[in-house]
Amino acid sequence: MSGTYVAKGEDRILDETARAAAQGSFVPLSDGMTHYQLAGPDTGPLVLLTPGNTIPLGYWDAIAADLHAHGLRTLAYSAYGRGWSDRVEGPYDQALFLRQLSELLDAVAPRERVHVVGTSMGGLIAMAFATQAGIPTPLSLTLIGPAGLAEQNQPLTRLLAVDPLARLLGRLFGHRFLSSHLGHNVRTGEDTDRLRRLVGEPYRFHGSIYALLSTLRDFPLIGQHDLYRRAGRLPVPKLLLWGKHDQVTPIEQLDTVRDLFPPDDLHVLDHCGHMVPFEDPHGTARLLATFFEKIN
Repeated sequence: MSGTYVAKGEDRILDETARAAAQGSFVPLSDGMTHYQLAGPDTGPLVLLTPGNTIPLGYWDAIAADLHAHGLRTLAYSAYGRGWSDRVEGPYDQALFLRQLSELLDAVAPRERVHVVGTSMGGLIAMAFATQAGIPTPLSLTLIGPAGLAEQNQPLTRLLAVDPLARLLGRLFGHRFLSSHLGHNVRTGEDTDRLRRLVGEPYRFHGSIYALLSTLRDFPLIGQHDLYRRAGRLPVPKLLLWGKHDQVTPIEQLDTVRDLFPPDDLHVLDHCGHMVPFEDPHGTARLLATFFEKIN
């Protein structure tokens, strides 16, 4: 995909007027504007909430509120192409998302040690960040239903390698694909409706479907075993959470993750699918806070 395009269903432009109604704050980074929310007790340890492929920062609201009650601060943000962060031209690859995260922390919490939490694709970004040279050692590293262990791309991803076809599919069917994908992320119809409302509104901005499909093509979502090994060797406490009914990053991958990324604590949530933080935010926050309290 050699340039951004406007897909069917994208009827809004992301500008200052659109951003005026959004919660949180904005910071200009080298690739564009990033939407973030830094909140909680001023003196609490900072929890970095790294998002997955589709979600805006509001995904973390309930968890963040619970963590604040435990004396923790939180930093949530929307990745480029998601929420009210800029839609950028060019490939949505690992370098882009890692640069965004590193620059965001440099801007709002420079040289601070943080608890790093990553869900789904955000787990890969979190591990790539945590294993960088020259950063403060994280206080801990938590993965929730992490991506990256499939052996081959899905058929749609292979189609996206053909640029004219990718642009056509994105323009005509991108929102239909997104809606179908979201339905596989959670277990109940009520959660599906909530998720589609949360995610769907910012996907009306021009360039959103381009960002999603470019990520599927250009971000390394398969064969990331070596990244797990490197993260697993980090001398920091590690937590692994997974939904028993996950259809996106199947629970069958748990043993592989446990071997590559030996967690100090592990919980499988019997009542959740892929989006554990969204489906059970209070239970997730409780597990996170309990784990963090053992460290501090």
